[in-house]
Amino acid sequence: MKETDSQLKMEAIVSLCKRRGFIFPGSDIYGGLAGTYDYGPLGVTLKKNIQNSWWNHFVTNREDMYGIDAAILMNPKAWEASGHVSGFSDPLVECSKCHKRYRADHVETETDGSQRCPEDNTTLGESRQFNMMFKTQIGAMEDASSISYLRPETAGGMFVNFKNVVDSFHPRLPFGLAQIGKAFRNEIAPRDFIFRLRELEQMEIEYFCHPSKWEESFEHLRKEFGAWMKSIGLPENKIHEVEIGDGDRAHYSKRTIDFEFDFPIGQKELAGLAYRTDFDLKQHGEFSKTDLSYFDEETKERFIPHCIEPSVGVERAVLAVISSAYKEEVVGDETRTVLAFNSSIAPIQIAVLPLSKKEELSVPAREIVKSLKKIGRVQYDETQSIGKRYRRQDEIGTPYCVTVDFDTLNDNAVTVRDRDTMEQVRLPISELGQYFIDKLNA
Repeated sequence: MKETDSQLKMEAIVSLCKRRGFIFPGSDIYGGLAGTYDYGPLGVTLKKNIQNSWWNHFVTNREDMYGIDAAILMNPKAWEASGHVSGFSDPLVECSKCHKRYRADHVETETDGSQRCPEDNTTLGESRQFNMMFKTQIGAMEDASSISYLRPETAGGMFVNFKNVVDSFHPRLPFGLAQIGKAFRNEIAPRDFIFRLRELEQMEIEYFCHPSKWEESFEHLRKEFGAWMKSIGLPENKIHEVEIGDGDRAHYSKRTIDFEFDFPIGQKELAGLAYRTDFDLKQHGEFSKTDLSYFDEETKERFIPHCIEPSVGVERAVLAVISSAYKEEVVGDETRTVLAFNSSIAPIQIAVLPLSKKEELSVPAREIVKSLKKIGRVQYDETQSIGKRYRRQDEIGTPYCVTVDFDTLNDNAVTVRDRDTMEQVRLPISELGQYFIDKLNA
């Protein structure tokens, strides 16, 4: 398959994800629900490995980051302060014939300025703004006072906890709050598999700094973000830093860089880095009547810190990782499908394969599984021929396979197969532990 044949590649990825237990359509047995997907056993592990990689890079391994896990439901005044109630919207157009609705910026515009329905070619009506927040009711009463929203982004929970963290930990600037969590957006037209969803997860940081030093913090986080993306296996030549110009940035931003990635659906936004100035703290301070200023003990200066926000969608990161890892290779007279994940994020790192289901091989094989589980993520696989099992493990991205055969009973050795090279080496069982410690840490 040619790399340029993006549509076929996307279809192959979607098929593999369902067939091998990575990602399923939401509510699948009921015909699905647009904009929702469920993660299967391998998918949830891959997703958590990506999240853990991000958390370790930006929180665990640093001294200037503080983790937050804010509530999904917030006081609705918080969304008024942030501008979401009045301004979190997309342009909506509707077909007068089939009544299907589309995002105006996703429909081609004719030379005369009109737009036509992709389904029946009817001229679409005037666009109007559609607020994407999901409304809900809190409590027994259903009136204006009970209206709340499912959060459309995780950032709000960090801004409203700024004072709590400062009062509890007295951090020195610059410092950041980090969060991984769910967000909900009533997308007009969710599409492209897990790229555009109504229920999604975000990994976000709000990094607070002195107003005069924002450029230093911005550049630091830009480099760190690039390093993290490389660490999860995203090729540098597929990542593009796009400077967002005046008029195209969010109203709160004075500088924004989008990290765009070459997905099978084209070059699209994967993540963003925004200089939000002091907009959010000022707004929340004004609406809540709370002092959200910061007092610098060294300079004896009081001010509203400015904020840098690196943000990445978890699902988009998962899709970027899978599409980067996906390969089809001709081996002999057949095509081998491989997910060439970095071993650090692969759902399964080692598969142990007894050549036979017989107890004389399954018992020592399971003992090997037990010992290797202390080192990495291990799967026991005894179903089908050894060749088919190799192909299955290639397809789910397992870097190494350990085959236990009848010679093992005599020489206490096993065969280790490398996913990428398909080369095999014979190793004593006693050396397996150190072998995989070296390989997986490398």
